[in-house]
Amino acid sequence: NNSRKKKHTTSHSTMTASRLSTAAIICLQLLTSLTSAFVPSSQISGAQQLTTTISKTHFTHSTSKNPLFSSASSDNDTPDFSNVGFLILAGGTGSRMKANMPKQFLTLRSSPVLHYSLDLFLEKLPAHCAEMSVSPPAMVVLVMDPKYQPEYQPIVDKYEGKLAFANPGKERQGSVENGLKKLVETTGNGDGSGGCDFVAVHDSARPLVTIPEICHVVSDAKEYGAAVLGVPCKATIKESEDGTLVARTIPRSRLWEVHTPQVVKVEALLRGFEKVERESLEVTDDVSIIEALGEPVKLTRGEYTNLKITTPEDMDVADAILAERGVDEIQLV
Repeated sequence: NNSRKKKHTTSHSTMTASRLSTAAIICLQLLTSLTSAFVPSSQISGAQQLTTTISKTHFTHSTSKNPLFSSASSDNDTPDFSNVGFLILAGGTGSRMKANMPKQFLTLRSSPVLHYSLDLFLEKLPAHCAEMSVSPPAMVVLVMDPKYQPEYQPIVDKYEGKLAFANPGKERQGSVENGLKKLVETTGNGDGSGGCDFVAVHDSARPLVTIPEICHVVSDAKEYGAAVLGVPCKATIKESEDGTLVARTIPRSRLWEVHTPQVVKVEALLRGFEKVERESLEVTDDVSIIEALGEPVKLTRGEYTNLKITTPEDMDVADAILAERGVDEIQLV
């Protein structure tokens, strides 16, 4: 027992130290980029060199110790993906980014934000599945505004039979419905049989999700019927009725910040859509529809690095994380 406790304590300490180092690297890189706007480059070269040295040292350590940076998880952690389809939601406008184009098309390091999700689901995840001797995802549906689809047609052509377009709806729910219809259409047998049993819905504005996270949330969905990636909430949350005075403090121990992918049984999601429309329910995400049915949703512990690109500052943080991971340039065509 003492041996197991010591091993657990050492593992926990290593992971905690690794996460602290990651945070330190991100802060250093952000501080360096901000400082460069006001201080001559000759005076900040030392800081840049320090950041680079720490990043390289930490990356070498992280890839062997921390599952966040692993290129693969163990056999037991990798489910069969043959009955799982992925929806990538890329129809948003990204108004809070204050950019001249939707955030999913902004360049993050050397590639558009959207390309990190496409590369993950079309290249990296299938390669991992092949390594683990399990089937890859059945289909990826890209929900995208028709005016951007011609630009991405060469990518769809390259992955014929594995990637298809769907048009967005007015709201998220409509986009998911359209994507799900396309998924059923492209993977079914035409008579309502076959096709995907599960759908994993992912926001294209989350370019940092990892293969272990995907494997874990899909495994949980197959066990419980629905699962969502999330992390315990760090901040103290206050409730206010008027936006001026605090009504109460919500116990933080009960709060989780949810991420994507969110993975649901196709059959349950279709039933949920009918209920939402019939009863005019308001839902904010995909698993909320399953909650409305009174069915369980498993919380799958994810990583705090699976952030959503919402503001310009998020791009800086994402850039630092990708640099620390040593992500190569993405070539989809």
